[in-house]
Amino acid sequence: MATCPPYPSYPSVPPDGVPFAGTAAALRHAHWWQRAWVRYGALSTLLVISGLVILALVREETGTEGFLVGLGLAVLPVPLLIAAFRWLDRVEPGPWRNLLFSFAWGACAAALIAIVANSFATQWIATATADPTSADTLGATVIAPVVEECAKAAAVLLVFLFRRRDFTGIVDGVVIAGVTATGFAFTENILYLGIAFGTDQLAGHSGIASVTAATFFVRIVMSPFAHPLFTVLTGIGFGIAALAADGRRLRRVAFPLSGLLLAMGMHAMWNGSSAFGEYGFFAVYAAFMVPIFGLLTWLVIWTRQRELKTVRAELPAYAVAGWLTPAEPYALGSMRARRIARQYARRHAGKSAARAVAQYESYATSLAFLRHRGRRGRAGADFVVRERELLEELWRRRDAARPALDHAARITAPPVPVAAPPWPVHGAYGYGHPTGTYGHAYGYPTPPYPAPTTPYPAYNPYRS
Repeated sequence: MATCPPYPSYPSVPPDGVPFAGTAAALRHAHWWQRAWVRYGALSTLLVISGLVILALVREETGTEGFLVGLGLAVLPVPLLIAAFRWLDRVEPGPWRNLLFSFAWGACAAALIAIVANSFATQWIATATADPTSADTLGATVIAPVVEECAKAAAVLLVFLFRRRDFTGIVDGVVIAGVTATGFAFTENILYLGIAFGTDQLAGHSGIASVTAATFFVRIVMSPFAHPLFTVLTGIGFGIAALAADGRRLRRVAFPLSGLLLAMGMHAMWNGSSAFGEYGFFAVYAAFMVPIFGLLTWLVIWTRQRELKTVRAELPAYAVAGWLTPAEPYALGSMRARRIARQYARRHAGKSAARAVAQYESYATSLAFLRHRGRRGRAGADFVVRERELLEELWRRRDAARPALDHAARITAPPVPVAAPPWPVHGAYGYGHPTGTYGHAYGYPTPPYPAPTTPYPAYNPYRS
């Protein structure tokens, strides 16, 4: 999804040029369990073991042939869902490693927790009540929603706690939660489709009338967004918590819990729809799932448009200070202009230049959001350091990004009508700037831009 993280992953030098003395010392004296490679290794080992165990369990339930059929059918909606969440995250794209972790957690760890916990709880209820039918109903409508949503929410919580720089708002929560649920649904669909195929093999059914076809239609065609829809509610709760100030701890806890409870409620209603009669599933689908899906889709797209407005509103301060050119805030606040800039760089300077432009766009967006949080009193104590890091990253890529963004601004900016004065004017074709440095229709400086007199602009916006 992203070619770079929103913030540099290495410690930067502060504006005064003096390295952080405490940073290196803290890294040298950190306990072994606090080192990044230890945490990465432990997490990777956990996911690999979970994946192997869940693979063995699903294959045992479905058989080898059923597993392969289920795998082939369950993978069909995955690229579409991942592409949809990737599109939502294009304004401030997060790093790919977060998405890979989320999908792996949902497909391996969360699925394993759900299978083991649901089976244990259902068997215990059946033994205690001596009523297997009621135990299955209670397990599907009460136990499964609680266990599965908690298991999926754990991935969102881990990213929220340990990748805080990448988790800054509602869209980030939606993307992480949605990708996690996509991985979970992928594994669950393999299980259900594999079992359905085995049932058809025993009964001799095939074609449209088979259990496999019915299961495919319900889970893959009609409701591929069901699990992502549930968990997205949890992600929205974490996204609202990310927007809250550090001092408001009650809000930072209440919103994720509220989102989790809503996710459990929707999941329980969905699983219990079969108890509402012959057409209960279709009634719940039409009356609740589709409208809520449309409402959440509108909310996320509206949030994305607000993010673009934030970029256009915050970056002009850096253009005044000399870090950006006057055309860049407009171009960076338009997804169409961003795409044109990357295409222009690729066409004229190759893939490396296009990659630099994409990185420039990502860092500039993170800079705008950081300043927006700072103006609202929600930035952390290291606001100045982070801002300086982002400005330095932009400055390193300015040679590749500025011509491309200027071209994109000229292509996408609406023309400004110029009214002819009532008196005669020397010249027959337009009213360009007398110095020739401004276009008559757009009002943006034309390249080349004047070279700065200092390595960096002397004015720092965070001191204003």
